[in-house]
Parts: sequence; C-alpha cells; structure tokens
Amino acid sequence: MRLDKFLKVSRLIKRRTLAKEVADQGRITINGNQAKASSTVSVGDELVIKFGQKLVTIEVISLKETVKKDEAGMLYNVIKEEKINA
Repeated sequence: MRLDKFLKVSRLIKRRTLAKEVADQGRITINGNQAKASSTVSVGDELVIKFGQKLVTIEVISLKETVKKDEAGMLYNVIKEEKINA
C-alpha cells in the first residue's frame, strides 16, 4: 500500500494530500530510509514521522483499504513518542 494512503486510512494524518506534502518534505522515514508519498508500506515496517516538535515511531501491524474510525488504531502500534528540542 502507498505511504500516503496508509497514513490517511490509519488516520495518523487526516487527508491524503496533507500526507503527501509531509512525505515530500522529507519528514517520514520507513525502516530508516527517506520515504516519498508513493513509497510502499508493508506489515512490520517501522515508520518515523516528524509532527512539528514531536517524533512518532510506529510499527505497521495491518494493511486494509478501508477501516472504521474506531478500528483505525489497530493498523499500527506506537513504539515511542519523543519531543524535539529545536
């Protein structure tokens, strides 16, 4: 599944266009490698996403085309969240 679509379906980022912008700005890595919006996400991948002053590390548990809002959190597991002191 494409990275931008996964971020939208999992509701980590609300809109796919915003997910694309974040990825294109170089704020997302997959298994330590810089990711683009079109990068492929697989089960078991580790994503590091920079949200403003926060770094969130997640592990992809499941991939689904669509999920209900209350099931979106079951697609990933948050490994750690850390603040960045700029």
